[in-house]
Amino acid sequence: MTQYDFPQDLRDAQLALHQTQSEFQQYAKTLPWSAEPMAGWEGDKQLHSGYRSSKPDSPGYTEEQRQQVAAYRARLLELSIQVVTHSFWETLKGDDLFSARMQLKHVHDTPEPQGEAAA
Repeated sequence: MTQYDFPQDLRDAQLALHQTQSEFQQYAKTLPWSAEPMAGWEGDKQLHSGYRSSKPDSPGYTEEQRQQVAAYRARLLELSIQVVTHSFWETLKGDDLFSARMQLKHVHDTPEPQGEAAA
């Protein structure tokens, strides 16, 4: 498999994108299930099961929560645009372009080899 030499600013933007997405997902878990106030509900009993789906009343998002969600979404959009429109992609075509984009998504999954700096 070809290893691509991604520019550091592209690597940094991809890492920031992953980190911001992870932070947003964690934050979203703390939010009410509905952005707007909504009454809770309970579904019908499922066939061959005692499971009954339900949701409690949702107070909706506070103004602070709305602003935080908007800030996360704006940052994710900014980073996505930075990664997707980077000039590095113009140096590749076809399968190489596809392979490089997939490789960039995982470039931070494994630690980089330690060079002479580790000595």
